[in-house]
Amino acid sequence: MAQRRICVVTGSRAEYGLLRWMLEGIKACADLELQIAVTGSHLSPEFGLTYRAIEQDGFHIDAKVEMLLSSDSSVGIAKSMGLGLIGFADAWAQLHPDVVVVLGDRYEILAAATAAMIARLPIAHIHGGESTEGAIDESVRHAVSKMAQLHFVAAEPYRRRVIQLGEQPDRVFLVGGLGVDSILRLALLDRGELQRSLNFALGAKNLLVTFHPATLDEEAVRAQLGELLIVLGELHETHLIFTLPNADTESHTISLMIEEFVAAHPHSSRAFKSLGQLRYLSCLKHCDGVVGNSSSGLTEAPSFHRGTINVGDRQRGRLKAASVIDCPANAAAIRDALQRLYSAEFVAGLEHTVSPYGEGGASERIVETLRTVSLSGILKKRFYDLQFD
Repeated sequence: MAQRRICVVTGSRAEYGLLRWMLEGIKACADLELQIAVTGSHLSPEFGLTYRAIEQDGFHIDAKVEMLLSSDSSVGIAKSMGLGLIGFADAWAQLHPDVVVVLGDRYEILAAATAAMIARLPIAHIHGGESTEGAIDESVRHAVSKMAQLHFVAAEPYRRRVIQLGEQPDRVFLVGGLGVDSILRLALLDRGELQRSLNFALGAKNLLVTFHPATLDEEAVRAQLGELLIVLGELHETHLIFTLPNADTESHTISLMIEEFVAAHPHSSRAFKSLGQLRYLSCLKHCDGVVGNSSSGLTEAPSFHRGTINVGDRQRGRLKAASVIDCPANAAAIRDALQRLYSAEFVAGLEHTVSPYGEGGASERIVETLRTVSLSGILKKRFYDLQFD
């Protein structure tokens, strides 16, 4: 029996960090042949040429699909998607995978999935059914789910939502969140190792800060981040580790504002284009909390029993642990949230945090399903109608 070719698409550093252990599982499986297609910011010097980290982890990259333009405008992003569609059309013609695996909700993934759909290739979508009401990712995620034949979801409410989209229940697999696997399997850096790796001394208090564009609030990006930076600039004895945003609309604006803040606070703050999964998770381990609007504050920080200040609407709709503090993107609300983050009552409750994204094992469950699921007639989808009373 020939090996089943599984091609996994990755377009960003954060996405690869989630996929890492699934890739290892596919690579080790005798019944499967791993293919990897990289695209997006992985191939950009501006974002650290992070495809190199994939190769350093021992993986072979089978296709590099250039699609990133040096523009973060809506026109530039749309043109990047067009280039991605062309590039993935060629990649699928060359690789002939049996299944294309994509994760999440970024525009690079929409281009890859669209080309796969036209090429009549089965698509497996990871982390569908989730909701981010403040970002264009919301529409992209649901669109990719409708193109896909197999679905790997992180929680029961997300399983029900994918079925609500009309997907057959027996094609929707509840596996848990992929981010938990990295937390369990990586040997994280101790405090001294992390400081040496970052070339940055941790302080008495430390916060990990990530702020991405809320892509449906075009005019609000500068104002929202400005409010956050005002409050962070008021902190005493607190060191700040910033991770710069991915390639999205207005990402250049965010990067410039953060770099200007760090230049004005050189002893207490540092910004990184890409921390990589090991350093990022090690920062989560040693910092007091996460501040910003990244999904990591909701999906990974709870597993470390760390608090998260979730600023603005970008992540509205996602499942959240009790360790997540939602607050509007204004200085007064952010100050109150920081006071709560460090309050004795809140800190005492963190040890009882239960993550809604499971306790690990998602990677193994996905690999086993990819190995055993029947692909016979899978391309012809039948809409699943819910029964209403």
